[in-house]
Amino acid sequence: MSGTPSNLKVFAGASHPELAAEICQHLGIPLGLSHTVRFSNENLKIKIDENVREQDVFVVQTACSPLSEHIIELLIMLDALRHASAQRVTAVIPYFPYARSDKKDEPRISITARLMADLLMTSGANRVLTIDLHSPQIQGFFSNPADQLTAVPAICDRLAQGDISNTVVVAADVGEAKDAGRFAQRLHLPLAFIDKRRSGDDEDARAAHIIGDIVGKDCLLVDDEIATGGTIFSATEFLLERGARSVSAAIIHPVLSGKAVERLAASRLTRLLVTNTIPIPPAKRSPKIEILSLAPQIATAITHIHDGRSVSELFN
Repeated sequence: MSGTPSNLKVFAGASHPELAAEICQHLGIPLGLSHTVRFSNENLKIKIDENVREQDVFVVQTACSPLSEHIIELLIMLDALRHASAQRVTAVIPYFPYARSDKKDEPRISITARLMADLLMTSGANRVLTIDLHSPQIQGFFSNPADQLTAVPAICDRLAQGDISNTVVVAADVGEAKDAGRFAQRLHLPLAFIDKRRSGDDEDARAAHIIGDIVGKDCLLVDDEIATGGTIFSATEFLLERGARSVSAAIIHPVLSGKAVERLAASRLTRLLVTNTIPIPPAKRSPKIEILSLAPQIATAITHIHDGRSVSELFN
């Protein structure tokens, strides 16, 4: 990125320092200096090791294991920067914590995504920058500005580098059809989706029909995140049994929890394209996984915020 932004600093929490360092490379600035002390009672002390007075500060921290510790670390760092007289503090959270807890669908539960937004504001975040929230309404939980980037253009650009002439985009269920349509529209590909049904109240939803032509096609499953992988890997087998030539997947957030790694190894999925919103440790790596870095897009968004330019321009 040409030119060195003035009055701009980027700090990293412990969740994804590699991403923060790559963002700084694109910005042409060094990563901000800070250190964390863990006391014997597991309390954390975070010290900012350089002057941030009247600086425009961005803190990169994503939601990954150990999740609760990373959340607390982010909140303490935001508070430290506020009390160090930073001019503005932006929390850069590529994968937002508790994004699935966005509504009260049971009695006596917390809408935890809203709680996360409140905690960030209370701790000193003047604004938030995130990527592809699981539910768009979460953006409205913030009383301060919140910008949401999307990884869809970058993923589609990567997919378009290969031969996709025989490809059909597939949503793993009807509820994902709208989001899958964004991929299909940008790639100029046909769209199909899997119709799931329940045989009883206590039964899990199972794939029943495929709406769209996938026989002899290379199917591309798309979703915003992959956790245990149950949906993606069962959909892979369903599509192959229905005549698909091959099945690959493009997922934004690689949570890869539970038995996801074992399921991926056993699956007939040929390729899993993900982004680096969440770090994938070596133990979870697979030859099937391809990681696309979003550091250039995040760095560009940071410069737009810093310069007072429109972030929505990045969607065009």
